Amino acid sequence: MTQKKVRLAIIGGTGVYDPRILENIREEVITTPYGQAKVRIGTYAGEEVAFMARHGVDHSVPPHLINYRANIYALKMLGVERVIATTAVGSCNRNMKPGDFVVVDQFLDFTKGRVSTFFEGGEAGVVHTDVTEPYCPELRKVLIAAAQEVGVHAHPTGTYVCTEGPRFETAAEIRMYGQLGGDLVGMTNVPECVLAREAGICYATVSMVTNFGAGISPNPLTHEEVLEVMAANGENLKKLLFAALRQIPAGRGCACGSNTALKV
Repeated sequence: MTQKKVRLAIIGGTGVYDPRILENIREEVITTPYGQAKVRIGTYAGEEVAFMARHGVDHSVPPHLINYRANIYALKMLGVERVIATTAVGSCNRNMKPGDFVVVDQFLDFTKGRVSTFFEGGEAGVVHTDVTEPYCPELRKVLIAAAQEVGVHAHPTGTYVCTEGPRFETAAEIRMYGQLGGDLVGMTNVPECVLAREAGICYATVSMVTNFGAGISPNPLTHEEVLEVMAANGENLKKLLFAALRQIPAGRGCACGSNTALKV
């Protein structure tokens, strides 16, 4: 494990496997109480930034089998204070079209079989974490401002519906999610954002809409469609991340790290 504190991290979702925005990249494998996590660390504008490919560099890990606890714990061990995550999502909201970006502000959790906390009693204790505002408000402002700076269309709010996967949703499920207030549907943001909050790490997600959900889309859903839209819009995502990294203030002005009980 590196001895120098790494303050910032990017977690790349589907289609974001390569930390090309960074220089002088090195790879580290970090051993945590929950297993090993692989991270690549490079520099941007003179500052070290950690990069994790959520699904592995070859998209070999399905969403329901990602070791979310090991990933977040490893970032905590590195000293990471802020995480910007990317996700590829379907849309339940006709106003959020393929190619659009969304700076998520709420989630609905429809996962079924995932461990979603560091605190399972015993030595870890029992901790009930407040997630009234699950995404860091300071980082969200940074992402919104970064999108405006580079001319990328980004919706400033959106509710992310997290499903178990790896299957896509039925048309009836998409209708239900929309009726409940969901805007986007994906498979990875929970428990990742919850674990980050438990660890006292600022966390924000920028989602790229790759398709309309089942029943809204005129065509059957495919993973290839997702990758095609990600590839076509990848340069805009890269610009947005560049700008966001530049704008993140040195000190934290939010409350994300004030009540964490996780000790590393």
